[in-house]
Amino acid sequence: MRHHYDVLIIGGGVVGNAIARELSRFRITAAVLEKEPDVGLETSCRNSGVLHSGINYKAGTLRAKLSVRGNAMMDKLCAELKVKIKRIGKLTTALDEDELPGIKRLMDQGTANGVPGLEVLDNAAMRKIQPGVEGIAAVWSPTSAIISPYGLTISLAENAHANGVEYFLRHKVSSITKKADGSFTVGTENGASFSAHVVVNASGLSSGIISELAGVNEGNHGDSLKIWPCRGEYYVLDKRLDGTIKTLIYPVPGAKDAGLGIHLTPTVDGNILIGPSANYIPVNTPEDYKVTATVLEDLRREGHKLLPELKMSDFIRNFAGNRPKRTPPEVGGNGDFIIEEADGVRGFVNLVGIESPGLTSAPAIAEMVRDIIANHLDLVEKKDFIAERPGFAGHFCDLPKEEQERLVKENPEYGEIICRCEKITKKEIRDAIENPLGARSMVSIKYRARNGMGRCQGGFCTPRIVRMLRDEYGFAPDDYIFREAGSNLFTGNVREGADK
Repeated sequence: MRHHYDVLIIGGGVVGNAIARELSRFRITAAVLEKEPDVGLETSCRNSGVLHSGINYKAGTLRAKLSVRGNAMMDKLCAELKVKIKRIGKLTTALDEDELPGIKRLMDQGTANGVPGLEVLDNAAMRKIQPGVEGIAAVWSPTSAIISPYGLTISLAENAHANGVEYFLRHKVSSITKKADGSFTVGTENGASFSAHVVVNASGLSSGIISELAGVNEGNHGDSLKIWPCRGEYYVLDKRLDGTIKTLIYPVPGAKDAGLGIHLTPTVDGNILIGPSANYIPVNTPEDYKVTATVLEDLRREGHKLLPELKMSDFIRNFAGNRPKRTPPEVGGNGDFIIEEADGVRGFVNLVGIESPGLTSAPAIAEMVRDIIANHLDLVEKKDFIAERPGFAGHFCDLPKEEQERLVKENPEYGEIICRCEKITKKEIRDAIENPLGARSMVSIKYRARNGMGRCQGGFCTPRIVRMLRDEYGFAPDDYIFREAGSNLFTGNVREGADK
């Protein structure tokens, strides 16, 4: 196995995988080091799945430029990677006259940023888009969209891998050394050692720590590289409400708000999200994803206010995601992205503070990093680059009946349902288990096949997947991991044949 590469990317989130996929176009060697047992298990998959238009970011900032560019790239990218995307637009609403200056600010920013199709609408025009919406005015941004964030993250990784990028999961970086010849040696906690001409820090919540390991203690303009994790909590609503929300509806954000406010967000798979909250957590606990009773109660109350027909039975799950913010609690608001080759550490490309709109900006960030790397390596395009990912967008149940019948004839496993709520077939579960990255936690299977995301939250499908892993892949009780190392699905004594 090779351990020397032209480029090492630290971090397997959406940005790291977008960079990997972009670099896989060229005749260079590249690898991704990810500390978790799969890609995208942190911020990249714990968010609203919204592609932002670019109205919320100050003109001239990287967040503004890369959001608009990344948004424009997404239709082609999602078509190639078979990722669901829906251009449903967004209403950012003012509830009273005090919020009208915020509407003007967003319009001015969006216009300066080159966001296409922006309009200010009155209530009558708003209700033509979303019946019953409240407010006296809104900014309408038609390029706003929704996407599967885990679908995009995984698809980028698997396509990059198909084009030659190597992935090392469960490889947490512990040291970075600049050698006399200008290359880097990167060590990991499990004792592995890698070398590379260029190292890219795309580690999200860990980006400040990775910067320190490389001897980079501040940005090129004196910026602090410290990360302040800020938790956002969500509720997931049942698909019974699919179609209730036809567009994204956001409040006008305050200038010092840590996020864009609590709102209802439809998803590409038919659920609705309530959230996110925005609460800073201790800097030494960036991966603390616990939800809190008080915040969840606030979300339920806000949800009932925004959607009065909500029933308690509609709340089927909750989760949290943490933003890697550059601004501390006493400052609030948002710092700009840092994307630069570090002064004094040639070849170390530093990405720090990539919070929202990081998902939207990912392909544009990849282009920017590519251009930095081009100063170090000769980037010659491959003639055999594989742009398209095999398969189909979405899931078997989304296909036309004729296509479903054809696939069942080709492979009867398409005719066997493993997950009743989401109508996921045995063939889709098998494809998820046999993913090219080799990730086999229960969450890895879930993010790829979408099993366990319906009303029963895995009550029906989990035992069937457990038996499939045991009988067809030789899993022993200790092999079943829910998400990360130590999250064993089974503990204690296991009686042989108990389920027979």
